[in-house]
Amino acid sequence: MLLIGAAVVGAATGEAGMAQLEGFLVTPFLGVLALFLLDMGIIAARRLGELRQAGLRLLAFGMVMPLIGGTAGVLLGTAIGLSVGGATLLAVLGASASYVAAPAAIREAVPEANPALSLGLALGVTFPFNLIVGIPLFYTAAQLLA
Repeated sequence: MLLIGAAVVGAATGEAGMAQLEGFLVTPFLGVLALFLLDMGIIAARRLGELRQAGLRLLAFGMVMPLIGGTAGVLLGTAIGLSVGGATLLAVLGASASYVAAPAAIREAVPEANPALSLGLALGVTFPFNLIVGIPLFYTAAQLLA
């Protein structure tokens, strides 16, 4: 409801409304985001050793799932007529599965869950995998399908 309400207010007020709220919304958001990311990084670093104990199945998931999401993004982007860059971007979004939001949601929804697994996998495996393998692969796939 908050997102829908914010979208309606944003559409109604436009850039002038955003300019009036920038000091209240944008500037503090960056500081809070930095503190949130620092907190998440500290938690993940403290328990990084636990990620090694999770086994190869979890590591494989951290590399296979982005390929599934990214492939879906390339196919969907191409099907709806996006440019090569647009289809690549949709693939990267599908492959990333929100590195920040998903671990934070798990942390709040399931407090007994091990944050080292969600954060360590997202930031220590999936993110570098997408940078090194995923993005070039999705870009090539988008070029081939275009």
